[in-house]
Amino acid sequence: MNYDFDMPVDRRGTDSLKWDVGENELPMWVADMDFTTAPEILAALQKRLDHGVFGYSDVSDAWYDAYIGWWKRRHGFEMKREELIFCTGAVPAISSVVRRLTTPNENVALLTPIYNIFFNSIINNGARALECPLKNGGGEYCVDFAALEAAFSDPQTTLMILCNPQNPVGKIWDRDMLAEIGRLAKKYHVYVISDELHCDLTEPGKEYIPFLSVSEDCRAVGVACLSPSKAFNLAGMQSAAVCVPDPFLRHKVWRGLNTDEVAEPNAFAVPAAVAAFTQGEPWLDALREYISANRKTAEEFIGRELPTLRVTPQDATYLLWIDASSISPDGEALAARIREKTGLYLIGGEEYGKAGKGFLRMNIACPRATLLDGLARLKAALR
Repeated sequence: MNYDFDMPVDRRGTDSLKWDVGENELPMWVADMDFTTAPEILAALQKRLDHGVFGYSDVSDAWYDAYIGWWKRRHGFEMKREELIFCTGAVPAISSVVRRLTTPNENVALLTPIYNIFFNSIINNGARALECPLKNGGGEYCVDFAALEAAFSDPQTTLMILCNPQNPVGKIWDRDMLAEIGRLAKKYHVYVISDELHCDLTEPGKEYIPFLSVSEDCRAVGVACLSPSKAFNLAGMQSAAVCVPDPFLRHKVWRGLNTDEVAEPNAFAVPAAVAAFTQGEPWLDALREYISANRKTAEEFIGRELPTLRVTPQDATYLLWIDASSISPDGEALAARIREKTGLYLIGGEEYGKAGKGFLRMNIACPRATLLDGLARLKAALR
């Protein structure tokens, strides 16, 4: 089937967080896509809507089978049914786990720059965000394991939040790196939440490695957050899962999710996930090709028209990570000026931790015409 990702979708006036902006503004900030989701998912949701009764919902056998089948087929990792727990989203799950597994003023380690909402989940629950900045050698990011071990060896550090693949830098972590995180975490009694929501948005031919698949150490300390929300543009469906192999840790996580009332699905959460993971594969593969072409278009445009900027090489996500430090050391201030001058709405890198200073994040999951508009505005603002 051919999918038309060039077709524009007017999202203004739909209560869209992303598009609640001025008339002449172009939002390329928050991580949701400007594409309609897979037609197979729309059909499943329409069938549920046509039923007309929207009482309390339960998690079906089909939901478990869909997750298990997808990760085995797409990622070579077999989960067990008892390891999976439904939740309403990765962020609610992460916040719940922080509450359950830390006490006030304990440290939660982060490899920065990293998804900014993790800081909220930590600070809002009385813990401290302990940044372990990634090493950046000419745009190639890697983990500073000496700094990470120092963070883990602090008795006040009880938890780590990992982003796999890494948002915003677009890095797919390799097996050795993940295994070393698991080894150090087990050694120092640190649990690891692995947010894997961008795992299906890799470049064609590239594959991510599930944290829990790497070693027994990873399985002993790990909580993986999984969802169709990013890959299939379903963030508003409030449909996700956590996978926790260790029974003792799983009981703690399960109790936390239920205490916080984020473990029950709405009427559309389960059918949306089942349709995505059982019928959405062709659409997703076509989407990845389209986003890859968008990435190439953006990289070529910036290299040609804005050579003072540097786009970080990326193998995953639909988020460009742009080094603008040669123009301004303050990414947030630069983003604000770009928005004021041209209406292009980007995010300054400082939101993702100290290591994001001087960077901009740009969402390229949009029709090509929208991308070209955004790039033209970026050029006009920086000229």
